[in-house]
Amino acid sequence: MNEPARDAAASATGSHRPLLKGRQTRSTILDAALALASQMGLEGLSIGALAEVTQMSKSGVFAHFGSREELQISVVREYHAKFEAEIFEPAITAPRGLPRLRAMYDRWFKRVSVEIDAGCIYISGAVEFDDRPGPVRDALVGMVQTWHAALERAIRISIDEGHLRADTDPQQMLFEIHGLILALHHDARFLRRPGADARARAGFENVLSHYLAAPGATPPAAAPAVRRRRAPASP
Repeated sequence: MNEPARDAAASATGSHRPLLKGRQTRSTILDAALALASQMGLEGLSIGALAEVTQMSKSGVFAHFGSREELQISVVREYHAKFEAEIFEPAITAPRGLPRLRAMYDRWFKRVSVEIDAGCIYISGAVEFDDRPGPVRDALVGMVQTWHAALERAIRISIDEGHLRADTDPQQMLFEIHGLILALHHDARFLRRPGADARARAGFENVLSHYLAAPGATPPAAAPAVRRRRAPASP
């Protein structure tokens, strides 16, 4: 490589270093913010508290987010990214239908069980922002709805594969599954009631038993299409 080319390469590398360092700093701040939000809720987040935890100046933290509200929204997005990476992405590799739905619930169940001591931002955030319109609430709702849509899609695929009854109401089944997770979090975290995890697992099996297709049932996707007879033309 000639000297001008080396100089250009060195210049390009040097120009990328501040950007990379900025991203690393932001990532460090977000990790600390997630830990704080898990313990104190999104409303417990502040630029000052985060500056103290990260041993940065308030202006340094502020420069990465611009406002407390943007910090809260960034934490919601970061939580969702980790949620997807830990639950959805591994579960989607399971076979289509019921195995995938089971994998999604199982990973969700395990994550909530781990979060019993720290708290789930989706659940605590719903309590904090249920009646407070604004961008933070919108971000929370959007992320939860994204996850619910993925679960509902897994239920619909289970119906198409013939694993669940053809008359299964996907939204009703989703409602029941989500209720199990909320009950697990409430009983284990708030009531400190032993055995909540076992009841949440048993509850999921009970929900499945209600919707399971009969052995040998023909999957809706494989059922022959019924040809409609054309109505006679009006005289």
